[in-house]
Amino acid sequence: MVAAALGDFLARAFGETPVLHVPAGEGSKSLAMLGRVWDFLAAERADRTGVLWMLGGGVVGDLGGFAAATYMRGMDYVQVPTTLLAMVDSAIGGKTGINLPAGKNLAGLVRHPRAVHQCLELLRTLPEREFAAGAAEVVKYGLLGDADLFARLETTPLTPAHAELGAIIRRSCELKAGIVAADEYETAAEGGRALLNLGHTFGHAIEHVAGYGTYLHGEAVAVGLVAAARLSHALGLVDATVAERTARCLAAHGLPAHLRQPLGLAALVEAMTRDKKNRAGRLRLVVLEAVGRAVTRGDVPTALVEQVWRGVGAA
Repeated sequence: MVAAALGDFLARAFGETPVLHVPAGEGSKSLAMLGRVWDFLAAERADRTGVLWMLGGGVVGDLGGFAAATYMRGMDYVQVPTTLLAMVDSAIGGKTGINLPAGKNLAGLVRHPRAVHQCLELLRTLPEREFAAGAAEVVKYGLLGDADLFARLETTPLTPAHAELGAIIRRSCELKAGIVAADEYETAAEGGRALLNLGHTFGHAIEHVAGYGTYLHGEAVAVGLVAAARLSHALGLVDATVAERTARCLAAHGLPAHLRQPLGLAALVEAMTRDKKNRAGRLRLVVLEAVGRAVTRGDVPTALVEQVWRGVGAA
């Protein structure tokens, strides 16, 4: 239904527009699919004056943005996110990229789209699981930068019919845009754009070790947020209630707070060592000083990370 509706939109807006359909799932963020997009652009004789439109979720946006940024050394692109996760996170900020066998998002660059168009009606077409995955990123924004937003999510979980959905999406975009504007290329020694990865170092490790597709990105991030809150408590930065509140809020949105099945501890820790935020071979993690305030830490002992992993179900 969504594909047909988007096809009708393209036909009305652009007439006979060449379309490349990208299979759903993280498997499409690959070198092979990137090559297919480049070949598609070349076959259609696209040039640097053209515009590549991406209609879909975060996978389509990341892949298409990277293809546009590198084809003929750069052409414009436009994002039309169709998922909550893409609307509040991946379509904002200009990060593009693909996954490599060694880890997630290891190849890519920052190139902002010409525009991002959002239509909330598209969210009514999402399966419940996909909508919930996007809610994980909204919860993240509350934890790292807006305690009032987090409190609202605790009392009234998001749904496609939520009376304040549009305002909450806007607030999430504002929070991300503000952080990106201050540190566009993630070069700040402390804090900066890296703060947006709260829960993601843990989450990316889960996706990699479990196998891409086992967890939706937002589901892995949800477990990662609980792990980050637990780590924050273990470091003496917050009390235990922060992790408890985080877990309850995520559960109210239909998201996991623990691993569904045990994953190997050694494999999870090893996957974390490949994270892009690391410096000089040391883990660099985002932790909470309070609900609504996050910081980066590069001095976290591996033994403490292992303890946290065990607390969310690693074996």
